[in-house]
Amino acid sequence: MKQTLLDLMRMSRICRMVLATCLGSFILVIFYFQSMFQPVMRRNPFAGEGCCRKGSRNALQELYNPTQAEFSAAAVLHQARRDQVADTCRAHTASSRKRRVLTPNDLKHLVVDEEHELIYCYVPKVACTNWKRVMMVLSGRGKYTDPMEIPSNEAHVPSNLRTLNQYSIPDINHRLKSYLKFLFVRDPFERLVSAYRNKFTLRYNSSFHKRYGTKIVRRYRKNATAEALLSGTDVKFQEFAEYLVDPVTQREAPLNEHWQTVYSLCHPCHIHYDLVGKYETLEEDSNYVLKLAGVGDSLRFPSYAKSTRTTDQMAAMFFNNISSLQQVQLFQLYKMDFLMFNYSTPSYLKLQ
Repeated sequence: MKQTLLDLMRMSRICRMVLATCLGSFILVIFYFQSMFQPVMRRNPFAGEGCCRKGSRNALQELYNPTQAEFSAAAVLHQARRDQVADTCRAHTASSRKRRVLTPNDLKHLVVDEEHELIYCYVPKVACTNWKRVMMVLSGRGKYTDPMEIPSNEAHVPSNLRTLNQYSIPDINHRLKSYLKFLFVRDPFERLVSAYRNKFTLRYNSSFHKRYGTKIVRRYRKNATAEALLSGTDVKFQEFAEYLVDPVTQREAPLNEHWQTVYSLCHPCHIHYDLVGKYETLEEDSNYVLKLAGVGDSLRFPSYAKSTRTTDQMAAMFFNNISSLQQVQLFQLYKMDFLMFNYSTPSYLKLQ
């Protein structure tokens, strides 16, 4: 009997030791996982106390929950623009059987500013040079202070800005969820004519003349001179339009970014943009973004020269020189941009 009691006491001590060991291990596991997740929780801009950069609200929070009266008025406008994009995407998805998954290459136009938690999708011919300059100031950690002191060619050097496709998949998803995403758009045909004027009528764009101009002349100009075939410097807008709507062009490769649709460059049906700025209200919308980011008092968006800007009247003049069939085909090519960003069908088009 005495031996039995001793055995029971020994087993009880062993059980207590095992239980204590298990409990201790469980506590260690809890602390281990807590230490793993703690940095992520600190970076979450939607967490509670101490959530944001330098103890302040970030741009995304300020956009959707404005603390200033001027932000509240602008929030209504930008909500309407977001709704327009969403409605167009839903209608397009319902009528299209195509489903597409984005690849890293699709994200190369999305410029990231870590310091202010911004993502900007740049669209050529929509003030993208000045916006790249501004992003260099914002993300340069004091290296740049005045956007207009940055040469335009330096603004387009890929290594001067970090784009979203350079991140890992988890980091991409985190930034798409937590950073304010914005882009700027323009009347599609004004942008198209602006691209044509810049790339095909100016002598210094010899690389475009060689790469695209010679091809366009060779394909669409009858009895082209040897000089035109060699230089590609005198492409007519009618020839450019024919190149754009040619099924061969569509099959060859994606359109050049300067005349590619915003829909294809920035993927607004896959990426939820928080703010859609417009070229027509460029400075107002740009400075609104900078105010949301908390730098509105120290940084203003550069003013731009209006004298050389492509206008609606200029676009009408160029489109009057092409056939009604080409007008219809070009409208179909850029239709999603017209609908998504609420641009009216130009009155000068002959769509019947």
